[in-house]
Parts: sequence; structure tokens; C-alpha cells
Amino acid sequence: MIPYGRQDITEEDIKAVVEVLTSTHLTQGPAVPKFEQAVIRHCNAKHAVATNSATSALHIACLALGLGPGDWLWTSPNTFVASANCGLYCGAKVDFVDIDPRTYNLCPKALEDKLQVAERNGNLPKVVVPVHFSGQPCDMRSVHELSKKYGFRIIEDASHAIGGKYLNEPIGNCRYSDITVFSFHPVKIVTSAEGGMAVTNNDKLAEKVALLRSHGITRTPSLMTKPMEGSWYYQQVDLGFNYRMTDLQGALGASQMGRLVHYVARRHELAKRYDKLLKDLPVVTPWQDKNGYSAFHLYVIRLKLGEINTSHVDVFEALRAKEIIVNLHYIPVHTQPYYREMGFSDGDFPESEKYYSEAISIPLFPALTYDEQDFVVESLKEAMGL
Repeated sequence: MIPYGRQDITEEDIKAVVEVLTSTHLTQGPAVPKFEQAVIRHCNAKHAVATNSATSALHIACLALGLGPGDWLWTSPNTFVASANCGLYCGAKVDFVDIDPRTYNLCPKALEDKLQVAERNGNLPKVVVPVHFSGQPCDMRSVHELSKKYGFRIIEDASHAIGGKYLNEPIGNCRYSDITVFSFHPVKIVTSAEGGMAVTNNDKLAEKVALLRSHGITRTPSLMTKPMEGSWYYQQVDLGFNYRMTDLQGALGASQMGRLVHYVARRHELAKRYDKLLKDLPVVTPWQDKNGYSAFHLYVIRLKLGEINTSHVDVFEALRAKEIIVNLHYIPVHTQPYYREMGFSDGDFPESEKYYSEAISIPLFPALTYDEQDFVVESLKEAMGL
């Protein structure tokens, strides 16, 4: 079986986790701060707050920015549902901005057009969540310029994108956003088994996210409403959650961060090889923006259905029948039943829907061999009847 993505676990990773298992701390020990510092150093950011998932990080990032009932959050339809659900968790309303047909990311022109209408109607978003789909960075400079004009805050959903760059700077430096969120799920660039992280340069936002991560409880005297009564003392000063990362996860994540640059370079090597192997086939390979350096979490092809005599679903199922576990990222969020009940329908975001009708994510991970790549491409040819 060849999956579309797979973690790489080394003896060094195992040793790091075992050291935690034999220590006095399984949670809230030194490993999570070590992981946070590794991400801070890589991103050239000021703060990082690790969580038990990227979904948790998105949720408390929204709360830290004051998102609540009566507010709007906008994001891309071409994403996992968490990018939108985080707004609903806060009691806000959610809407979408269609994608750029080349990058598959939120389109700045579509965003500008929608903002102009929203300004006239009095329903501008409080938060916009651009998603760095497949690891390719969004046009964050354009989104940031629009935020200054229309007054919204920005959370970069970089769940696919640690190790990528935008304008030669690491994704996660938050130059064009308030908060960036990473995911460390096993199929991502580096993994902590499960986990996420919110990165920011804003002291107050970092303090708020850290507070919300752990029940809204603090031992920091400056955050308390009265002086400490003793070294045991703590106060709940906000309604928070149990979104903490364990030291087991932190140790694995910190170990993996040492190989981040290697992993992304290997993904680029494999992606370039796919580009060559697929160049004469009736597929569209991933276009790369000159302003970005993708983390290449995914390698997504689009079938030129007018040039083949088979369907999207038949190609997909033929590859899976060969034990090539391709996937489809993503079913547009607005077409999910839960969102249809809010009034969304087919045709609302045509570029996202067209993309979905043609896309297949084929295997890409650092341990993928050339022989496996060749098998994927030959199987794709056969599936398309070539």
C-alpha cells in the first residue's frame, strides 16, 4: 500500500519520547516549551503556544481576537472544515471567499470584491482565515493590505505549511497576520502524533491564547484579581479549555523539527520528479507562485476530463484498487450538509467546486521511493485509459 502521506519516525524520535516516559513529567514538563522554542526559532516569531490540535489552536486564536456572536469569520471553501468551524465555536457567523484557480488558495481579488459589498451592507468580517493549501503560501501581502483598509484581523491557517516560505521569509513569522496556526498531525510535514500551535508576535495575544489553552487558569500575579495567598495559589480568570499538549507529543515534535528543512527539501525533489513524469499526461500539475516556497504537504493533480474517456471517480477508485491510497483535498466546506442548512448551495463558489470535480491528491512523503512514484504514474496512466 502507498498512502498519500505518512509520518517518518526515527530512533532519535523514539528515544526522545522514551525519555519523557521515564521522567517525572508526562504533561506540563520541559518538552512542550522545547518544541515551542524550536518553532519560534524556525519562524523568527516571538511567541508559540502548543495545543492538542490545530483545531484547538484555531478556536482559541479566534477567541483571543475577540470573535463572538454577531461577528463574521471568512475563510476558503477549499479547506478542512476546522478552518470554518472555529468561527462557529465562538458563536460567530461564517462565510467563504472563492479560490484562485492556479494556487487553490483564497483569491485576494475575490476577497476585495466581497469586502466592497460587505462594507455597503454593514457585514464586514472581524476575522479572515487564509489557508495555505497544500503548503503553498497565500498572497498574504495583498490580504494584509485589505485588512488595513477594511479593519479585519488575520489568522493564517498554515496547517499544511510549516517549512514553507513567503517572500523568502518563513511562514509563521506573522509579518502579515495576527496569528499563524500549524498542525502536527501524522500526515503533516513534521508530527507530534496529534498537535497544533499558535504563533504570534503580539504579547497580549500570546498571553490570551496560553490562558485559554489551560482552563483560563493562571498563576501569573499580574493577571490575578487579588494577591497570591501562597505558592499553591491559582485563579480562573477566563473561561478556557483543556487544549494542552502532552510532553510526549512535545518531545516527538521537538525531535522532528530537527529534520524539517530536510523533509521539505525531499518533498520538493519528489514534486519536481512528478512534474517531469506527468508533463505529457492530461493532468494539471501544481502551479507554484514565484513569491512562495511551498512546504508541499500535498501534491494535487487536476484531471483534464475533456481529454480522457473516463470519469473523475473512476480514476480515483482505479488507483485505490491498486492500493495507491489517493485522497481528495477538499470537498468544499460550503457543500457539507451542516453548512447547506445555513443557506449555502452549489454554485456559490464555482472555482472551488470546479477544482473539487477534477482534483486528486497523489502520494507525497519523504520516504516515497522513485519506484513507488513510477508505479503511481504508470497506474494513473492505466486508470485514465492511456
